[in-house]
Amino acid sequence: MKKFVLAVMAVAAIGFTASCGNKTQQGARIDTVAVIDSIASGAAQEDIDAISGILASKDAAKLQEALAAVKEKIASFIKENPEVAKEYVTKVQEFLKENEEQVKAVVGDNAAVAAAVSAVTEIEPEAIVSGLLEQVGDAATEVKDAAVDAANQKVEEAKDAANQKVEEAKAAADKKVEDTKNAAKQKTNEAIDNAAASAKKKLGL
Repeated sequence: MKKFVLAVMAVAAIGFTASCGNKTQQGARIDTVAVIDSIASGAAQEDIDAISGILASKDAAKLQEALAAVKEKIASFIKENPEVAKEYVTKVQEFLKENEEQVKAVVGDNAAVAAAVSAVTEIEPEAIVSGLLEQVGDAATEVKDAAVDAANQKVEEAKDAANQKVEEAKAAADKKVEDTKNAAKQKTNEAIDNAAASAKKKLGL
């Protein structure tokens, strides 16, 4: 976290220095491209290392937390310097794509974690610079909502299927009880008829 704060401060310094340079035309030129890449690479590598460890431990909850932290960093970088945000997002996305199978294995059927992954991978880096991030954010939210809705639907379907099986089992049990009662009643009637017939026979009737 300390490294991230320093990175944000460095990004702010880039903007401030560049602004002063434009106004006063003093001081040496800063190789902003190199500085931006350095800051973005450092921040991205820190998160990539953390996510790598999480993928190795296969902890879905921790992965969701890590991706939420990534989104927070993106938001902070956007405020200070969209170019840094763009490079940061690109590097994190490259890692997630290169390790797509591992990510899928950890996510599994967890809709919330899948939505967290989509919220990061669905961002268009160029949109950050062009000011279209809000639209991308809306798209990510839609993906998340769709995933949650799909998960809820599956839960409801599973509940309905389970309830149906319970009802079927109950009906089968009731039928078995009724059949047992009928069989017992029939045997009782047969026993009574046999006893009556035997008594009549003894009486010569």
